[in-house]
Amino acid sequence: MIWLTTVGRDLTPQPNPVWFLWDGADGVLVYNRADAKRLDHVRERPRVSFNFDGDGAGGDIIVLTGEAEPVAGNPPVIHYPDYLEKYREGIARISGSVDVFAKAYPVPLRIRLTRVRGY
Repeated sequence: MIWLTTVGRDLTPQPNPVWFLWDGADGVLVYNRADAKRLDHVRERPRVSFNFDGDGAGGDIIVLTGEAEPVAGNPPVIHYPDYLEKYREGIARISGSVDVFAKAYPVPLRIRLTRVRGY
């Protein structure tokens, strides 16, 4: 899990834990509910950050910054076997099945990473 921070209309940072799939290059894919406020946030202010605690104990912290945009026409999550493998247990726990999860989280958000900082 990673924390995605968008900026709300009142310019308050809005951090949310999200599941993600790195594309192996300069991008990250996050699937969202259609009513997720973060989609409105990135349409108005596309700059976002990701905060990742690599070891879960406060070490190996990475902050990624990027530009986000909702992606029309991107395949549903069921077409990403790496994503499904990574989150299969969580998907089963939260949604019961991949199909239900894919319907509940149909909107992909692509973040093109522009900066990385580590601690």
